Parts: sequence; structure tokens; C-alpha cells
Amino acid sequence: MAESFTHDAYLSPFTWRYGSPEMRSLWSEAHKRRLWRRIWVALAEAEQAAGLVTPEQVADLRGHAADIDLPRAHAIEAEIHHDLMAEVRTYAEQCPVGGGVIHLGATSMDIEDNADALRLREGLDLLLAGTRKLLAAFADQIERWADTPTMAFTHLQPAEPTTVGYRLAQHGQDLLADHAELARVRGEIRGKGLKGAVGTSASYAQLLAGTGLSPAALEQRVMDALDLPAFPVATQTYPRKQDYRVLAALAGLAATLYKFAFDLRVLQSPPLGEWAEPFGSRQVGSSAMPFKRNPIHAENIDSLARHLAALPRVAWDNAAHSLLERTLDDSANRRSVLPEAFLMADELLRRGLRLVEGLRVDERASARLLAVYGPFAATERLLMEAVKRGGDRQELHEVIREHALAAWAAVQSGAPNPLIDALCADVRLARYWPDAQGEMRGLLDATHYVGDAPQRARALAGMIRQEEVLR
Repeated sequence: MAESFTHDAYLSPFTWRYGSPEMRSLWSEAHKRRLWRRIWVALAEAEQAAGLVTPEQVADLRGHAADIDLPRAHAIEAEIHHDLMAEVRTYAEQCPVGGGVIHLGATSMDIEDNADALRLREGLDLLLAGTRKLLAAFADQIERWADTPTMAFTHLQPAEPTTVGYRLAQHGQDLLADHAELARVRGEIRGKGLKGAVGTSASYAQLLAGTGLSPAALEQRVMDALDLPAFPVATQTYPRKQDYRVLAALAGLAATLYKFAFDLRVLQSPPLGEWAEPFGSRQVGSSAMPFKRNPIHAENIDSLARHLAALPRVAWDNAAHSLLERTLDDSANRRSVLPEAFLMADELLRRGLRLVEGLRVDERASARLLAVYGPFAATERLLMEAVKRGGDRQELHEVIREHALAAWAAVQSGAPNPLIDALCADVRLARYWPDAQGEMRGLLDATHYVGDAPQRARALAGMIRQEEVLR
């Protein structure tokens, strides 16, 4: 089996382009085999307690647990076509004293599935740490922009004012829920345990007969050494629904980052121009159009998140199609699906942090949008106040509607918004205010028509900053 991997042949973009070095290392072949060996050592230690393995054999295994030799293992695998047994033989060659007891009583998935559970948990720990960093960045920006008014949009149409901080708080709230879900899933990770070929522990019962140690006690010793709880029942594998639950949580995180990135892309469009992602002084936006400042990081987030969103379906199929005590039709895709899901989620958090920390907010653009569209939203406040002063709600609604439609047509033609002047000049409305030009114009200024958005934004930032969330 060739061991040459260069850019002259296909490499996954996750090999070098996406994801952190820490996450790539976690899902590496070498780390997987170190975990296998860790489990074999724990098994040998437990079997030593039953008198089946000597202290010298355990010491030999422990002494060579880090001596991963992938070229040798792959050479053996090319002959026997079984990667785990190839690693057993490689390890045994290195251990002249303990090599003969490696994997004693175990089936392959006793080793592989426990190692995968450990990797799932380690991967979730990395993602939780990244999520906390991103939450802290959101809290900073939410507080910074809590009072800054801007137009809110529903159906991609101007609606009423909000604040930049309150808009950011929506994303922060979703991410806070993602953090809780990732933590919950992480806390529920279980290994297969040591249950043998179909989950009945028959091989261990045979091995341990007369030793005074039960299969359940052996399993507990091994899992305690790994600090990993075991499923109470399993087949040849741990329940594949565990993979589905993990990937669903990662896809939920991806949805939050997708929406944030998509909103940024919309707001970075020049007709709005309120938000922009950071742009390096030497960054090139387009090979053909030198003036372009494309939201490349936001687009990258949406591209990867779209891919990640599809992966829970593969995990669903693996769980649903694991017929009877197991089938092997999940094995090949899990080699790709699990690491790539974590690497994508890792990259989403890294790029999301870059966008949130470097977010550019153009307050002039926000003010411009408020000047154009704010008066339309402020008519709601005008109507309510006029009714409180004795006006007929239905009649006044029609008056305002007539002026609003005419003003909207003017705005669409490129003219300044005439709505405030038109409403202040209409005697049917002005009669409710002694100082029509002052009070009415004040009511039609939408700048402060943001309700309790600033307070709610700050409260959400406070929730994010709670010690139990960011510790």
C-alpha cells in the first residue's frame, strides 16, 4: 500500500484547507491507533486482575503504546485486508513479551467503537471550546451595538426599526442553544464497552471462567480506565443512533452560522451596505473586477454548512439499516462522514469568529435606511397616539394609508421621502396636536422607535457571559 500523499494526487480539502490542526490531529489515523492501543492496554490491565496476563506483559504493551508504525501496519493490511488486525500484528511485533495477549477475548468493534466514542467526545470538547469563544465575541458586539438603531426587514421588506445589537442577539441566542445541545450530547456519549461479537459477552465469559471476575466487572474496569461510560446493551457495535444525535447537533450549529453568514451577505450588498466582513489591505475580491469586496468568508460558511446539513441523513441511514446485530455497510462512509462533519463544524466556528470579531457596521448606512423607510414604520406610533387623543382609528388609518402609498411611490422613483411633510400638513391629523410641526415630527422620527430592544440585547449578552456558560 503506497504511503505517498502529495498534491499530485487527490487530497481532501479537509487534509489541509479546512479545519484546525487540532481537529485534524484528533481525526488522524495515528491518533485513532493510539486510542486502539490505549484500549488494548486497559484490557490487558483488567485481564491481569483476573490472573490471565502478567505484569511484565502489561508493562511491555504500555511501553510501546505510542510506537505507531503506519507503513508497517499498511503493508500487513495489504496482505490480510483487515486494518485492526494489521495493527494488532504491528503492535505485537514491537512487544516481544506482551504481544501474544493483545486483543485477548475481544472483537474488533470492542476496540474500534470505544475509540470512536472517545474521538466523538474529544471532538465535541474542541467544538464546545470554539463555541464559547464565538459566544464571547457575540456578547461583545451585542453590547457594543445594543443602542444603534437600524431598519428591520420582514419578508426582505423594510418593516420597523430595531437595533444592530438586538439583531446580533438573535444569532447569539441561537448559538447559546447550540452550546447547550452540544454539551448535552457530549455528556451522553457512550462506548460499546466489552461485549464481544454480538454483544452477549460470551467470549469474555469463556475467558474469565474460574477467575472470579465476571464479564461485567471486566468491562467496568476497562471503561473506568478509559473514563468512558458504556451502553448497557449493544450488539456488535454501539447503537448507531449515537452518531445521528451527534451529527444532528453539529448540523444545528451549522444552521445558526449559516443564517448569520447569509444575513451578513444580504446586509453587505451595496444597496443596504450596513454590515461588511473584514477585508485585508492586500486581499483580492475578484480576478476580473478589482473593485469587488466579496463576502468570501460568509459564502464559505454557507457552502460548508450546506454540506454539513446533509450528513445527518447518512447517519440516519447507518442507524436504520444496521440490521439485526450489525451490518458493515456503515463502515466505509463513517471513515469520511464523522471526521468531515467535525472538521466542517470546526471551520465554521473559526470563520464565524473571524466575522464576528471583525464585523464592520456602517452607522451612516443604517441612518440612511432609517431616513428612507423609518417614517413608514413610525406611522404606527402616530396612529396610536391620535386614537388615544380621541381620533377614529379606522378613519385615521385610511388617511395615513393614502399618504404612505403616495410617499412609497415617490421613494421608489428615487425622490426623498415626502411622508413626514405630507402627514404634518394634513389637518385631519394635525388637529390632534397643538404643535403639529414639533410633536408630530417627533413621533414620526423612527430613530428611537425600538421598544425595549436595547435592554433585551444587553440581557442576552449577560446570559452569554454567565460563568457556567463560558467556563
